[in-house]
Amino acid sequence: MDIFLGILIGVGLVGVAVWARSTFLGFSGQSPEDYATNGPDFDIRQHLNGPIVCEGVIFGPTGRVTSRFVADFHAEWDGNTGVMTEKFRYDSGTTQDREWRLSVDDQGRIRAEADDLVGAGRGQQSGSGVCLKYAIRLPESAGSHVLDVVDWMYLVENGTIMNRSQFRKFGIKVGELVATMRPADPAEEKQRNAA
Repeated sequence: MDIFLGILIGVGLVGVAVWARSTFLGFSGQSPEDYATNGPDFDIRQHLNGPIVCEGVIFGPTGRVTSRFVADFHAEWDGNTGVMTEKFRYDSGTTQDREWRLSVDDQGRIRAEADDLVGAGRGQQSGSGVCLKYAIRLPESAGSHVLDVVDWMYLVENGTIMNRSQFRKFGIKVGELVATMRPADPAEEKQRNAA
């Protein structure tokens, strides 16, 4: 009985340590304040505006790449409210169109809505970082699961945005996305529109 109790306590301590590490030290442990004085100021009204090119990969639960994509975004703002359309092309040949409806208040708090979200997303911009948290319903072709998402976007000096997102179900990481977003080159944009 004492051995069993010792094993149970050991497993419990390991579980608490893993939870504490992921909550306070890992990806989920970041906060907007971590970036308040770090790097260039990221304002989504300025940096997620106009035509944007996005390239990225999606990792499955084992950490292997499950999908690659390129996308064309276009964002327009009217003061503190904006709409960003997204047109994804995946390596499987499938396409996906999405639309974000965004608003930002004077303290940098973000509210995000999209047709595939469950409720509204909430976020914060601070310094060079932007965090957005929301629940997304996957399309029927992917099982219609609802996943909790944490998006972190980081502005780098040349205007490129690095995006890292984690997807969780019941608190367990089931996927991750890493992507770049950059202003579309006018010649590149003209060529895509002609095709």
